[in-house]
Amino acid sequence: MTDLNPEIRQGLLALDTPTICNALETVNPERRARGFNIRPFVCVRPALAPILGYARTVRIRAAHKPEERFDADAYYSYIAEGGPTPSIAIIEDIDDTPGYGAHWGEVNTNIHYGLSCQGVVTNGSVRDIPDSQPNFQMLAGMINPSHAWVNVVDWGLTVNVHGMEVSHDNLVHADQHGAVVIPVENVADIIAEAERTSSILRGEGDARKNIILGDAYGLDEEFFNFLRTMQACKDTFGDTDMSMVIVPGQVCEKFFGEIELDQ
Repeated sequence: MTDLNPEIRQGLLALDTPTICNALETVNPERRARGFNIRPFVCVRPALAPILGYARTVRIRAAHKPEERFDADAYYSYIAEGGPTPSIAIIEDIDDTPGYGAHWGEVNTNIHYGLSCQGVVTNGSVRDIPDSQPNFQMLAGMINPSHAWVNVVDWGLTVNVHGMEVSHDNLVHADQHGAVVIPVENVADIIAEAERTSSILRGEGDARKNIILGDAYGLDEEFFNFLRTMQACKDTFGDTDMSMVIVPGQVCEKFFGEIELDQ
């Protein structure tokens, strides 16, 4: 699979998952009702910016002691070298009760992040929140204190996480809202459609604002003029260290009440 060019990547990272889903409804209508999670995740770090990466698909289980441990070297090689980077780990917990044991915590978040993995999307569980890699996003089915008998079963296959079907190397976008698979053939159209929709919404918002302000002007012309003056002062001073001194008088007293001066 060909890596995305930097401009396209940054364009997608500037969008949130709902905006991408909205755009997909127009540019790829067949994806309107699939390709995203349909059950909620616990987002460990909602303040983090969206992440974008190629799927490393993995299946795990934790409820019972495995007959043999997985080949850790082969697994980490798959995460690091199994396809284009950066990647996102898409982990399906196939236990009857997903989340019985956490595969993710202090150790694995730091290892995976060091292997150019941006985060994990899983129906399983995570733990060690304060000590996990701070820039590694985790969308999980739950938070759990134990790793129980967690063991990797296999990788590189198609998985299903909270209703989102993901195959190896699919392009995945994730943030605090959830995750969505992005068809690579639609990436440029998604960005263009998001920008078009945003422009329309901004125009509608500005038009509505002007109607509201016009109505307000008709109700109290003097106050509206005062408000516009204050907004002009705000725009002029901005975030500078400059200050404005308002001399007590008729206008100030009308809108702020009588001002008492220190003697």
